[in-house]
Amino acid sequence: MAGNVKELKEKLLLKKNHGGLVLSEDDLSKVEKFSVGYKEFLNKSKTEREAVNYVLKIVKEKGFTEFDKSKKYKPGDKVYYVNRNRAIALAVIGEDGTKNGVKMAIAHIDSPRLDLKPNPLYENNDIALFKTHYYGGIKKYQWTAIPLSLHGRVVKSDGSYVDINLGEDKDEPCFCVTDLLPHLAKEQMNKTMLKGIDGENLNVLVGSLPFKSDKESELVKLNIMKLINEKYDIVESDFVSAELELVPTFKAQDVGFDRSLIGGYGHDDRVCAYPIVEAIINSEKPKETIITVLADKEEIGSDGNTGMKSKFIKYFISDLAMQDGMKCRDVLRKSKCISTDVNAAFDPTYSSQYDASNSCYINRGVVVTKYTGSGGKSGTSDASAEYMGEIRQILDKADILWQTGELGKVDAGGGGTIAKFVANLDVDVVDMGVPVLSMHAPFEVISKIDLYMLYKATVAFFD
Repeated sequence: MAGNVKELKEKLLLKKNHGGLVLSEDDLSKVEKFSVGYKEFLNKSKTEREAVNYVLKIVKEKGFTEFDKSKKYKPGDKVYYVNRNRAIALAVIGEDGTKNGVKMAIAHIDSPRLDLKPNPLYENNDIALFKTHYYGGIKKYQWTAIPLSLHGRVVKSDGSYVDINLGEDKDEPCFCVTDLLPHLAKEQMNKTMLKGIDGENLNVLVGSLPFKSDKESELVKLNIMKLINEKYDIVESDFVSAELELVPTFKAQDVGFDRSLIGGYGHDDRVCAYPIVEAIINSEKPKETIITVLADKEEIGSDGNTGMKSKFIKYFISDLAMQDGMKCRDVLRKSKCISTDVNAAFDPTYSSQYDASNSCYINRGVVVTKYTGSGGKSGTSDASAEYMGEIRQILDKADILWQTGELGKVDAGGGGTIAKFVANLDVDVVDMGVPVLSMHAPFEVISKIDLYMLYKATVAFFD
C-alpha cells in the first residue's frame, strides 16, 4: 500500500523542486558564472539610459547592427533599434522571417527612485538641498538615511548635453535624505508608515559650505552651483531640461553564508532584462524571428513614447513584416511573447500576506504568473489555458526548473506588468520571471539559480 501511495503522489501531485537539491555541480557552476555578468550589469545600469548604453555596447560587439528598414535582411542577421536612448529592441531574423509570427521576450529597465524636480536646488538655514519627486511605488521611509548617487543627463541651453554619474566610486561624494532622530520623533512615529515621511520632504542633502562673501544671500546654494558649474559647465536654468535621478549607491553583492543570493538595487526588473538579452545574443538562426524588448516607464504605468503603451514596438514589428510582404496585424496575431517581470517571493517573516500554496519561492526556478492585477484581477491580461499549456511544454521539454505564483493574497494589494500592453496587440503573452524578496526596496534580493533559469527558459522559448 505504501508503494502505491508513493507512486500515486509521483503521478498525481504537483512537484515543487528546489534548485539546490536537483541541479548538478556542473549546473551550479554555470549558475555562478552567469551571476557574475549579471552583477556587473546591475552595477553599471542604475538608470534606463545606462541600461540601454550597456546593452548597446554588448550587442554591437556580438555583431548586431542598427536596423535599417530599407535594407533586406537574411536569416541570422542581428539588428537593434534604440528608442530615444531609454528603450531598445533587438532582433535576430529567423529562417521563416515573420511569416509565422515572431517570438518576443520583453522586460522593463526602469526602477523606483527619486527624480529631481525641474527647479531642485535651494538653501534653507545654511544647508543646500535638492527637491525631488519620487518615481514609482516606494516605501518612502526606506529612502531616508541611505547613501545616494546622482545619475542622468542635462541638456544645456545651446542643445549640447552632459551626462552625470556621481557618487558610485568610493572616492566620490554621495548624497542622502536626512531623517529625524528618534529622540524627537514621537509625533512622527505615531503616524502610520504611509504618513511617516511626506513625499515633499524627500529632500536630498547636497552641501553646507557658503561661497565666501559678506554681502549676498543664499551663499551655500551659490557655492554648490559654482561647484556644479565647474565640474559640468551647467547653470541653474539647465535643470529645467534635465533627467536626473537619485539611486542607492549599493553595489550588487552576494548575500548569505552560502552566497546563493544577490542583493542590490534595481532587480525589478533588470534581473529579467539581463537574461533575455543574453538569450538573444546567443541565438544564431532561429526558425521564427525573435525579438528582445527593454522598455521604460513601467513603474509609472508604461505611458510615454518609451513605455510599452507606445507604438514603437508595433512599428518596429511592422517594418520587419514589410521585409516579408506581411501585414503587421497578421504577424502580431501569430506571435508569442513572454513578459519577463518579477514576482513577490514568499517571505516567511511576512507569511500572513501570502497564499503559501500559490506563491513563488526562492531557488525553485522561474515563476510563471498567469495573471497579476488587483481587486479581482483588474489590470491584467490573464493568459489563456492554451498558452499556459504551451509554455509548460516548452519548460518541461528543456528541463527548466519552474513554478507558478500569485502576487500575494487576493485582497492584500496587487500590481501589474507590461504583459497586458502586448496582449492588446493581439499577441499571446504570459508573465515569466524571477522571484524577489524586498521588492521595490533600495536593496532587493534574488536567487542566482532563479536568475539562470530565466536565461535557460528564454533560450528554450526562442528555440
